[in-house]
Amino acid sequence: MASDQATGHATGDLTPGDQTPGEKAKAFAKSRRTVILGAIFLMATSAIGPGFITQTATFTAQLGASFAFAILISILIDFAVQMNIWRMITVSGKRAGALANSAVPYSGHVLAVLIVIGGLAFNIGNIAGGGLGLNTLLGIDPKLGGVLTGLLAIGIFLFKKAGRVVDIVVLVLGIGMILLTLFVAITAQPPIGDALRQTVFPDQISFATITTIVGGTVGGYITYAGAHRYLDSGMSGPSAVKHVHRASFNGILITGIMRYVLFLAILGVVASGVTLDITSQTANPAGQAFGAVLGEAGIRIFGAIFWAAALSSVIGAAYTSATFLSTFSKRLTDGWGLRLATVAFIAVSLIVYVIIDTAPAAILVFVGGFNGLILPIGLTIFMYIGWFRSKDVLGGYRYPKWLLVIGTLATLLSFYMGAVSVGPIFAFLGIGA
Repeated sequence: MASDQATGHATGDLTPGDQTPGEKAKAFAKSRRTVILGAIFLMATSAIGPGFITQTATFTAQLGASFAFAILISILIDFAVQMNIWRMITVSGKRAGALANSAVPYSGHVLAVLIVIGGLAFNIGNIAGGGLGLNTLLGIDPKLGGVLTGLLAIGIFLFKKAGRVVDIVVLVLGIGMILLTLFVAITAQPPIGDALRQTVFPDQISFATITTIVGGTVGGYITYAGAHRYLDSGMSGPSAVKHVHRASFNGILITGIMRYVLFLAILGVVASGVTLDITSQTANPAGQAFGAVLGEAGIRIFGAIFWAAALSSVIGAAYTSATFLSTFSKRLTDGWGLRLATVAFIAVSLIVYVIIDTAPAAILVFVGGFNGLILPIGLTIFMYIGWFRSKDVLGGYRYPKWLLVIGTLATLLSFYMGAVSVGPIFAFLGIGA
């Protein structure tokens, strides 16, 4: 998402003038559609960023078709989480931090701290992904590529007009990623029968892998990215439930399909006997998989798409994490306050990325697992609101019990997976056992 979307201003905002009531209504509807699409797109690009792409290639190389089960679980948890979070935030008309505080004093501050820490980890990984993308595209050092990606993201927020250009570029490259992935998935001829079987009956189960992929697709800031963006549409309260239900469901459906297609593309390459490098300083296992099918030109095209995914994820992670800072100060709610907070967030992420000396691919895998550990804490607060505080906190809204049941099950499963995965997740960085 570029600055127009990230700072909450839709490109179709109304302008003063002698408009008839009908013209104003049409202009508002157009503006609202723009922001709703922005919410879905922000959710989708956040869920299928460089982290998920790298995690998919890494774990498919390690687990083969068994990784399909992890994707299925991630989609189910995604559905349970997003359908609840989007609905609660929209019905209340409040961002997650403020909503949590209204139910349990200072819980929003705790949530904000966790999201900012998780978002920082994500953004370091996203910047690392940008470095990998430019390394694959242009052959430059991944560290330099990460620095250039971070500086460009800062420039987008400082110079508003640049955002509209990047919006178009990212959208075009995003469509290109979908088409390229479909082509590789078909050309690589993956063992679809085995993949479908192991989607439900896997030969092996790795909870650390599931926690990591869940964290990389719905953990940390990603849980709240689309919902916070949706508030910019001006639609909130119980009357908006039908629309938010459709928007969140469409976002989940699109990202779910893309996750599985990407997995099939990588699986076809791995099943053919190609060995992917997943440990070296310049390892880009997904790029290698695409290159095995498409050759040198395919590697370069993938590099451009991967870099675009990283850039949009840097912006999305920084913006959503910055929106949580408004829990501490109203000056950071919107406008230049939010914009400068976002720039500062990217700058800190960039500095940490430059200092650390860990392979970018390892960072991208680790941050997913780390945010998977954070996920159930925020979910617990929202499940408490749904079960016990919907009458006062949600304005008397009669919350669907079936949503609370699946949300609670997802929360309990996330806690269990996190508890048994702490060691293996930190082992991605060479910490723990």
